[in-house]
Amino acid sequence: MRVLVVGESWASLGLHQKGFTSYVTSAYEEGGTPLLEALQGHADVTYIRNHEVPARFPDTPEQMSEYDVIVFSDVGADTLLLHPETLQSKIRPNRLRSVEQYVARGGGFAMIGGWMSFAGFSNQARYHGTAIEELLPVTIATYDDRVETPEGIRPVVRTSSHPILAGISGEWPRMLGYNRFEAKPGAQVLATIGDDPFLVVGGHGAGRALAYASDCAPHWGPPEYLSWEHYRRFWRQAVSWLAGS
Repeated sequence: MRVLVVGESWASLGLHQKGFTSYVTSAYEEGGTPLLEALQGHADVTYIRNHEVPARFPDTPEQMSEYDVIVFSDVGADTLLLHPETLQSKIRPNRLRSVEQYVARGGGFAMIGGWMSFAGFSNQARYHGTAIEELLPVTIATYDDRVETPEGIRPVVRTSSHPILAGISGEWPRMLGYNRFEAKPGAQVLATIGDDPFLVVGGHGAGRALAYASDCAPHWGPPEYLSWEHYRRFWRQAVSWLAGS
């Protein structure tokens, strides 16, 4: 099984002012390590970081068919839409539409929550009204959809009979935030968080899709989540189901 994980990286700039003197520092970080490590030994994983996406992400469904599952985590729609050649006014494939066609032909797709997932921070992830929303089993908001829960809130399983949740028992760890979305008619809501859908699955054409409202890593995923005894099992079973295996 081949899995393509996209996103979960960022660069940051810090401005420091000390009296009359100021200076800037920068840092680069990756948040996808827990997920990548969970999938090691279970799938052949390719990782495309956010800054690599415009030039490296596949253009067509045919190119994407190299993978059984594609996972988006904290990568905004513009990052996929704005190829360097697009910014030079050259016509190119719409890669969000290509993902939809890839799933319709039998591929698996997951979107994991975060500040640049679904609608995202200040609606800057901007997936509402795109081909990604068409294939997902959820409706995406047109506004900032983040729900920050610094006190922690536990997902609650609504049906444990689905293969993704096989062998996963007991309370889930608390999450520190999530994206609020609505399940589409006919979708399966496997877990909720508060009154909102948390884990939703469904089909699209010949393929499968999954919407996971919270993060696979910090900051919404605190240490108790990353050390959860079922963390690896959950993500392995999720990609296996998406791949149809």
